[in-house]
Amino acid sequence: MVEIWQRLTGRAGLTTAGGEPIRIIYPGRKNDGRGADFRDAVIATSQGTIKGDIEVHIRSSDWQTHRHHQDPAYNRVILHVVMWHDSKAATELNNGKPAPILALDKYLEVPSCHRAGVVRSPAGSSMPCLETAKGLATNTLTDFLDSAGERRFRGKAAQFQAELSQTEASQCLYQGIMGALGYVKNKPPMLKLARRLPLQILQSIAQGEVSDGERLARLQALLLGTAGLLPSQRQNRHRECQDDEWVDKLEGLWAASPDTKAMSEDDWYLFKVRPNNFPLRRIAAMSYLIIRYRERGMVEQVVAVIKETPVSGGYLKLEKGLRVTAHSYWASHLDFSLDSKTNNPTLLGRWRAADIVVNVLLPFVFTWSKLEPQPEVERKTLELYRGYPRLAANTVERHMIKQLGLNNSLVNSAQRQQGLIHIYNTLCSQGKCNFCRLSQLKAGHHVQV
Repeated sequence: MVEIWQRLTGRAGLTTAGGEPIRIIYPGRKNDGRGADFRDAVIATSQGTIKGDIEVHIRSSDWQTHRHHQDPAYNRVILHVVMWHDSKAATELNNGKPAPILALDKYLEVPSCHRAGVVRSPAGSSMPCLETAKGLATNTLTDFLDSAGERRFRGKAAQFQAELSQTEASQCLYQGIMGALGYVKNKPPMLKLARRLPLQILQSIAQGEVSDGERLARLQALLLGTAGLLPSQRQNRHRECQDDEWVDKLEGLWAASPDTKAMSEDDWYLFKVRPNNFPLRRIAAMSYLIIRYRERGMVEQVVAVIKETPVSGGYLKLEKGLRVTAHSYWASHLDFSLDSKTNNPTLLGRWRAADIVVNVLLPFVFTWSKLEPQPEVERKTLELYRGYPRLAANTVERHMIKQLGLNNSLVNSAQRQQGLIHIYNTLCSQGKCNFCRLSQLKAGHHVQV
């Protein structure tokens, strides 16, 4: 079913159930989280170009059957693609807006073969970049990916430059790390927390002649309390956490802390989040990092590591500076009152640390070193990025490898992975296929993306 409608990308003559002509510019990528089947799709309508999500069903009545009309996670749906339109009811989103319906049965060659469990779709590839990429030399493709990867790096650096014009350097880096700790789903609330609770306040709490255990308790109480994630602030946790010594400690410290406007539990994405990515554990990881960098300062220590470490293998030292292993409550808990089935002391592991180095530390220091200025640090930072080994694969990378028909071994560095993400974000998901110059690459022309 999914492959059928994807092959209709770019096809002329498509009309919705309401008679509106549409054209699928980009079919989007498979969603691995909550919400519609495909994310970041682009369609052309009489109202103009629209970007959003696409939901795919066998029958249009499945929308109501699956209760999507009651779920705000489907409010980004711009098109409801079905095999058969069997319902008189419109596809209505939770916010009250309608989504047009595209029925595919009239565009198929042999609709009746559904009875045999087979549906034939129009032949041919839907994405022209797939055929183009197949005909390109390997070095041409790698140059294309490397160029896109560097543009993504410099784009991130430019964002930090804009932030540094308004924000102190250590606070800017702290916000960058906090956002990265939230991944895509919890990045907005993590950034909100970082701005509501500045690093300067947290560093002041981490000082003083007290044990690291006491520092951790103070930091976690303030961080988790401001986040609105302590048991007393959550509907289903308070009763379950009675007689929990660590919880009582944090609740007492939060109650005695200066008045800070707390966020709400509803600000956070807690549904279908992998245990290691759960925001409470990531926030706890930040408390360890604040203690680690409290004496020398986060910016100063990161810059010092970049200065001291060789380009070859230097990434390992940068990652080590971010990795966090818990030795207390969070070594055995995924959430308050939720014990881990196995001992799970890693709060911030190798792959997340590597992702933060590539997406936050290196572009930040690159910009910082230009503003100071420290040209040697600037040069070395860029060299570290260009030589950084590949990171853990994500859904966008896997989608783009398939879309371009690439061999996995070709994407053998972080820069090339970043290049695929850059192409997806700036071209594919924006419906800018006409601006993607892969066709000119085939002719051997230099291309910038």
